[in-house]
Amino acid sequence: MLNAFLDLVLPQGCVGCDDPCGPLCPGCAAVWPARRTPDSPQRGLPECWSAADYAGPLRRAILAYKERARTALAARLAEMLAFTAVTALGGRPPPGRVVLVPIPSARRAVRARGHDPVARLAALAAHRMGAMGVCAVSRPMLALCRRTADQAGLSATERAANLHTSLRATSRLRVASEGPLVLVDDIVTTGATLAEASRALHAVGADPRLAVTLAATRRRRPSC
Repeated sequence: MLNAFLDLVLPQGCVGCDDPCGPLCPGCAAVWPARRTPDSPQRGLPECWSAADYAGPLRRAILAYKERARTALAARLAEMLAFTAVTALGGRPPPGRVVLVPIPSARRAVRARGHDPVARLAALAAHRMGAMGVCAVSRPMLALCRRTADQAGLSATERAANLHTSLRATSRLRVASEGPLVLVDDIVTTGATLAEASRALHAVGADPRLAVTLAATRRRRPSC
């Protein structure tokens, strides 16, 4: 909360390069939207797009936003997310409204951080997509239904087992009035979280065919 307050009352340098025009200068906010599929994709994983690799200024910006309450970064990060979503959709308005479905945070994480970072980004990104000519709405359709272990250090198979049945859909999509369903998260690593979200939505008749994140961890390349 203190960091969020300081963002409002004090000038903040760019988290990527300390440029005084922060919190994230145009150079550090440059994105390269592309389809970035995790190694050994999880069963049921939608097509995955991200703004850039999880590295450099973007990595620092995500960590500052999520873990250090630098909420002034939300608008810039949401703009990057919106541009990535519009690019993934082919750069043109699809039939109906695009429905952005944020991956929910655990309640204990929301309490610790003082905000739900992905839900905030999805709401801001939906508004920004409208300014880009694509009608979109953010709809929190998912909720955690059980606790999971810390994902750090787990393999792709272990992550999938850890997350299986951990999410449930809280509402059904009004298919007649809505367009594409897009899952939204900050980072994709193995794709286990997005695959579990897809499973939960399929259980209520929804069909998310696209997932959009700010960043994707770099794929491991086999050694020579």
